[in-house]
Amino acid sequence: EDAQRLEPEERPQLARGLGLPVPGPVIGMVVMLLLLFARDRFRARLPQAFASEALPNAGKGLLAHLSLLFVPAGVGVVQRLDLLGAHGLALLVTLVVSTAAAMLATVGTFVVMARLLGARDGSGDNGSDGEAAGGGAP
Repeated sequence: EDAQRLEPEERPQLARGLGLPVPGPVIGMVVMLLLLFARDRFRARLPQAFASEALPNAGKGLLAHLSLLFVPAGVGVVQRLDLLGAHGLALLVTLVVSTAAAMLATVGTFVVMARLLGARDGSGDNGSDGEAAGGGAP
């Protein structure tokens, strides 16, 4: 099997310490999400560093330099050009199909939520009440 699994000693220390088969960046995102939820819920009881605008400013700084975070992935691809050459067509098909599936799932979610919110607001499917476009009471 070509799939390469990280051995326990190769996993990040937090993942290894907890015995989790999850990459470190995923653990970091979950921890950050939990901190953000806690920040909103317990703002008055948090240290000033969490309650101030330092966190949003740090987030804006990260977003400003987001492209730098893709460098390690690009280096990894370049280091494994042999696999890219051997499985390039399968990877391309997988990328196209998964992108289309994600887009369809997003559209489906939007449509369902728009209908649910429209029904809850009493405005119907598209917010119109049968009048012609641009029409109103004369």
